[in-house]
Amino acid sequence: MAFVDSDKLSYEIFSILESKFLFGLDDHKQLLFPSSSSSSSTDSPRIPAGAAGRVRILSIDGGGSPSDAFLAAAALARLESSLRRHSGDPSATVTEMFDVAAGSGAGGVLAAMLFTRGHDGRPLFSAADALQVLLAESRRRGGRGFAAKRGFLRGVFRRPGGFLRRIFGDATLRDTIKPLLIPCYDLATGAPFLFSRADAVETDGYDFRVWEVCAATCADAGAAAVELRSVDGQTRVAAAGGGMAMANPAAAAMTHVLHNKQEFPFVAGVEDLMVVSLAASAVAPSAAGTTGLVRIAGEGVADMVDQAVAMAFGECRRSNYVRVQANGFMCGNCTPRMANPKNLMEAAEDIMSQRNVESLLFRGKKISGETNAEKLDRFSGALIKEEERRKKSPIPTVVVKQVMTPRTSSATNITTTTTTTSTKTTSTSPDH
Repeated sequence: MAFVDSDKLSYEIFSILESKFLFGLDDHKQLLFPSSSSSSSTDSPRIPAGAAGRVRILSIDGGGSPSDAFLAAAALARLESSLRRHSGDPSATVTEMFDVAAGSGAGGVLAAMLFTRGHDGRPLFSAADALQVLLAESRRRGGRGFAAKRGFLRGVFRRPGGFLRRIFGDATLRDTIKPLLIPCYDLATGAPFLFSRADAVETDGYDFRVWEVCAATCADAGAAAVELRSVDGQTRVAAAGGGMAMANPAAAAMTHVLHNKQEFPFVAGVEDLMVVSLAASAVAPSAAGTTGLVRIAGEGVADMVDQAVAMAFGECRRSNYVRVQANGFMCGNCTPRMANPKNLMEAAEDIMSQRNVESLLFRGKKISGETNAEKLDRFSGALIKEEERRKKSPIPTVVVKQVMTPRTSSATNITTTTTTTSTKTTSTSPDH
């Protein structure tokens, strides 16, 4: 019992520090004692605890290997399949079951593919369709370019124009359906820069073309910076890649929600959040060269963010936080197959079948009794329950900022012959 009490005290002390330094909250009771009547925020309406529901956040890590995008896309396709099964709706999508998306590097491209509005008003892709498009592009390029480890990612995600411009056209951050956050490191200011839909809606000075944002977050640390300007030309960014600044954007997404009272008026603390965080692949990085060192640093920081976020959730982390990542470094028989597009799905399935890795309060990590696939399946049920709760509640959970001067998106809806379901329009009404 003494050990348990000590653990609880340690958690409370850590939460006080974290609420101040990680999430910027001055009132630590918002995190520690959410039900306390003496700790209500003065700038938020008073409502019964839990009545407004929980805000659902999707976070996708960035990475530098060509497998990163596919593993995250495969995990999202698995989650989407589970959502359809649990809801009984064959056209349910990841987009409609999350309120906020954050992605770095290849994860940023995936988030943009799912949350950018197409010319027909619907999301550009379901998770299943996004995965098939990436696979089709990898097969089209194929050969030595893909096998050269980073050649595919550079060719598809980093080269100006090409694949990214074909997918997103002239769509800007304002054309995203829900709040979207994508980071890069800005060499012009020597600081991280977070591309945000919320900022883009407020002013043209922070509205950027989506394909350029994706190129910025995927910029190669060992190559020239990706230069881009806002749609009004007033803001200039010299991007060195999202992995340089924020390989794991989960904490940034949580902070955005906790402080954005305009769109998330009833969120008081982490107990009001549901977070699904997808890690980059765990292929052992090489220490040789600048890129290898950057990847090591990025993965180390991503792991530290996971630890901090898991501790912030504390006792409610099982119901409110899911982290999906490879169990240690990629298994030996998986790594060689990453060089062949035909075997990418097999490698992704291997990761899904691995036991999930969980961060513990001041105890490092442990191997869970659930596989990554089982954990996603369980959490999908919780996402569905939250969606059903909102349909019956008169209290809005999210109030998405509306675009005052909407533009017509020229993003291209690409259909594939490998999937038969289509995405649905995601509502931006207060209840969603």
